[in-house]
Amino acid sequence: MVMEEHRSGEIHIAEDVIATIASLSATDVKGVAGMSGGLTGGIADVLGKKNLSKGVKVEVKNQVVYLHLNLVLEYGIAIPDIAWEIQDKVKTMVETMTALKVGAVDIHVQAVRFPEESIDTARESS
Repeated sequence: MVMEEHRSGEIHIAEDVIATIASLSATDVKGVAGMSGGLTGGIADVLGKKNLSKGVKVEVKNQVVYLHLNLVLEYGIAIPDIAWEIQDKVKTMVETMTALKVGAVDIHVQAVRFPEESIDTARESS
């Protein structure tokens, strides 16, 4: 839990709240297929809206937040470009909504999601 002293008292922000803000911000970027809980048996577990804080690791050191996001991206997206966009958006939203400083947003691409149409077409042609 992150604590911040204020004139009127203390503000406590649960790490799950920070993780949820980060997850929603990241998945709002075009080209992000979803969050990943990690690789199990070589297959990424894409998490839905009920697990919003999953796929995000939050570390707090000296009132500075460090985020690690496990993502599944859409095929055909330039990974460096989308990673920078995600980093900027997540950092801005977390800092705006919590008034905490974000030290880093690390992006871990766990998988790439291919369009269902191209997979079905490839199966039909073989």
